[in-house]
Amino acid sequence: MRPTISQFPATRLRRTRQSSAIRALTRQNDLSVDDFIWPVFVRSGEGIEEPIPSMPGVFRRSVDKVVEAAREAADLGIPAICIFPYTGIEERTEDCAGAWDPENHANRAIRAIKAAVPEIAIMTDVALDTYNINGHDGFV
Repeated sequence: MRPTISQFPATRLRRTRQSSAIRALTRQNDLSVDDFIWPVFVRSGEGIEEPIPSMPGVFRRSVDKVVEAAREAADLGIPAICIFPYTGIEERTEDCAGAWDPENHANRAIRAIKAAVPEIAIMTDVALDTYNINGHDGFV
């Protein structure tokens, strides 16, 4: 007597289903709201929510409006946001001094979000281009 082994998908080998950890490692794609990160762009000012022309539906927001966006993200079940600071040309310098200013837009936004929406995870963009007069991601 010869055993018959069918081809996948008619037969699924049990070794890939023996534990929840193995199933999680071998399953197909599993995308949920838990995988989302909401990008937010923060700028100076107050009460500002201006559209970014090159990205329809995306806005540059002042810190107070970024806090509102973080609350909305949390209410939707989105677990994290990523803060991208925007500075006007007049705020940029050759030494990128704004990047390590404790009162820059990103730092103020982080403090405000953590105070208002402590459960949301916060990521930040650490690139220097927004603080550099030359627009480069590092010192020139």
